[in-house]
Amino acid sequence: MYGENLRPNNQEPPALPAPGTLMVDTSRADRVGEFRGVAGPYWCLRPVGGGAEWEAEPRHVRPALLIEQLRARTARLNARSRGEVL
Repeated sequence: MYGENLRPNNQEPPALPAPGTLMVDTSRADRVGEFRGVAGPYWCLRPVGGGAEWEAEPRHVRPALLIEQLRARTARLNARSRGEVL
């Protein structure tokens, strides 16, 4: 478990992830989203709780750390309990 929360220190974009994989868009204040697919030179990400997809350059996207995944899923569940999302 020690290395799971360390940020990777590589400059190359990660390999194409599986759909649904949680990724971080570092060009948007470390916004977490689910990988949805490829649109031209961009990767499509969608907020964890649903919503409008956005496009990100692959070089600005990295896999979400375990703590980032937990935060995103917790925020989604909290919003759901408040009735803000379905």
